[in-house]
Amino acid sequence: MTVVAVLGLDGAIGFELMTPGQVFGMANTVGGPGPASPPRYEVRLCASGRSISTAADWGATELRTPYGLDAVADAEIVIVPGTERFLDPPDSAVVQVLRDAAARGSRVASICVGAFTLAAAGLLDGLRATTHWQWADDLARKHPAVDVDPAVLFVDNGQTLTSAGVASGLDVCLHLIRTEAGAELAAQTARRIVMPAWRDGGQAQFIEHVSPDDASDSLQSTIDWLEKNLTAPLDLTSIARHAAMSVRSLNRKFRHQVGTTPQQLLLRMRIDRARRLLETTNLAADQIAEEAGFGSHASLRYHFTRLVGTSPHAYRLAFNADRHTE
Repeated sequence: MTVVAVLGLDGAIGFELMTPGQVFGMANTVGGPGPASPPRYEVRLCASGRSISTAADWGATELRTPYGLDAVADAEIVIVPGTERFLDPPDSAVVQVLRDAAARGSRVASICVGAFTLAAAGLLDGLRATTHWQWADDLARKHPAVDVDPAVLFVDNGQTLTSAGVASGLDVCLHLIRTEAGAELAAQTARRIVMPAWRDGGQAQFIEHVSPDDASDSLQSTIDWLEKNLTAPLDLTSIARHAAMSVRSLNRKFRHQVGTTPQQLLLRMRIDRARRLLETTNLAADQIAEEAGFGSHASLRYHFTRLVGTSPHAYRLAFNADRHTE
C-alpha cells in the first residue's frame, strides 16, 4: 500500500487540505467487477500537535487528526497544500520533514501556494515550478533559484511536483496516480470525481451553467453530437447546421458558453480520444489517428505534440501499462 501524507499546516486552505484524501480515497473505490481489491492508498493528514486550524478567510475550522508530523516518515508521497500565511517562513520542523522526505526518495508535491513551502525547504532550487498565477512573481522574487512558470497546471520534475491554483490540486493528484498506478486507474478516478483525466496546459475550459429556463439555449446537444462524430469530416458549416444557427452565431455562442471556438473544442476532444487509445490499447499510430478523427499519423503527431507537449510515441511509452511502441 502506498502511503500518502498530507501536511496539515495551520492556516491551510480547506479545499486543498482535503483534495488528496478525496482523489486518492476515490482511487481506492474504483475497479472492475469481481471481489473488491484491497485499498491501494493510505492517506494520512499529518499535523504538528495533531490539530489544524484552517484559513479564516475560507471558513475557519479546527481539525483533529491521529497523525503527527512523525507519520510522514514512511510516506512514499508527501503533499503540501497552501496556507494563508504562505509568504511567512515555514516552521523549521516542517522544513526538516520535507527535506527528510526528499532525502529518502519520497515524491513531494505542492498544491497552489504550497510551492512557497517547498521552495523555503530548498526543494525547488534549480528546478522549474509553478504556483497560482497571482503569486508567481512573488515566488520568483522570493526564491530566485526557482524557474517559475505561471502558465501551466502542474510541473513534474520527477521527485518534486508543483501545481497551480486550487483546482489544479486535483490534476496533480490524478497525475500522481497515473504515474504510480497507471492511466486506467487515473481515468476511472477522474470519472468518479467528474473531471477530465487530463486537462490541457493552462487552457482549462469552463462551460457556463444555464438556468432551466435557458436550457434550450445550451450548446450541450451540439457538444454531445461532436463527441459522437469525431471521425467525421466536420467543418464550421456542418456544425452550425446541426446547431441550427449561422456560423457567426455559432462562434459567438461557443465563445460565450464554452470559452473557445467549435473547432478548438473538436480538436481537444480528438486529442482526448487519442490519449485514451494510447493509454489503453496497442493500436498502431495510423489506426489511432483514424479512430480519433485525425485521418493521418502526421496530423495526429502534429496536433498532439503541439497541445500535449510530447509526441504520441513518447506519451504511450510513459502512460501505457504495457509500454508498447507505435
